[in-house]
Amino acid sequence: MSYNAIVLKQYPEALIDESTFETRRFESKALQDGEYRVQVSHLSLDPAMRGWVSPDPSSYIPPVQPGEIMRSLGFGVVTESLNPDYPVGTQVTGMTGWTEQIVAGEGELSVVPAQVNAELALSTLGMPGLTAYLGYHDILQAKQRQQKSQQTIVVTGAAGAVGSVVVQMAVADGLKVIALAGSEDKVRWLKEDLGADTVINYKTDNVSEALTAASPDGIDLFFENTGGEAQHTVIERINPHGKVAVCGLIADYHQAEASPAPSWINLIKRRATIEGFVITDHFHRSAELANGVMHYLEQGKIQNRVHVLDGLEAAKAGVNMLYSGDNTGKLIVKL
Repeated sequence: MSYNAIVLKQYPEALIDESTFETRRFESKALQDGEYRVQVSHLSLDPAMRGWVSPDPSSYIPPVQPGEIMRSLGFGVVTESLNPDYPVGTQVTGMTGWTEQIVAGEGELSVVPAQVNAELALSTLGMPGLTAYLGYHDILQAKQRQQKSQQTIVVTGAAGAVGSVVVQMAVADGLKVIALAGSEDKVRWLKEDLGADTVINYKTDNVSEALTAASPDGIDLFFENTGGEAQHTVIERINPHGKVAVCGLIADYHQAEASPAPSWINLIKRRATIEGFVITDHFHRSAELANGVMHYLEQGKIQNRVHVLDGLEAAKAGVNMLYSGDNTGKLIVKL
């Protein structure tokens, strides 16, 4: 029995293109004691992948090496098992890679309850949702509105898989939410369906003017996913003891040099805090973080929007949709 997988052919210089990956055929191996075989049915495409195919040995996670199967989160079902904790039919998720099949051992993948489908497991209850909850609750330490006290939060990349969850948690908690997105469809969704107070189209609006008008009392919290102009205005308007969670800088991922950063003067004056974070440091807390997200899901406070591509080969070009903004929801490949 054999299966297909996509391996890294060479590191891209800028955008990922057809020369970055190649598809190879692999022969299935026999199971050893404690192992189980998974038929992968869905793959997650995430912005962090651009960093994973950059030859930077000092990054938070070692880069994928040429010839290795491309790293990614995935979802599948156990089809053969020599591990009693993972019987045939069990749904699992974790770092599968871009492959149709994987052999895993104890603790390598997480069991997914039967009532949770693949799309939910890879989006709101997967890495995006856990990332959103960690940044929003642990780093920003957002507070539910109490009487007249209301925090103002700015979320960039607000229509993305992570940003949209942050927006919805903040709306549910009664914060004043200022969201940034890059298309009128996304603007309407954030405003009309998700309930953001102000939504700014960073491609057509004057971002600085719009942010200033929307935050007359300053900005308390900033969940940063993209980089760009908003950074400068937010730091200029940050309130005393404000907090900034830097989750991503997608605007800089394909640039040879990083964009100029905002002045740090206001970070000093306002005694503000800025912290970068990655969810891989916190995978040992996955169950705890998922329970936090479930609190909102069970109350019907979070919508789950996904954009599904068909077929393993779709992953190669599909990943670039994350950087162009062409996806409308969490980007998933269905095998």
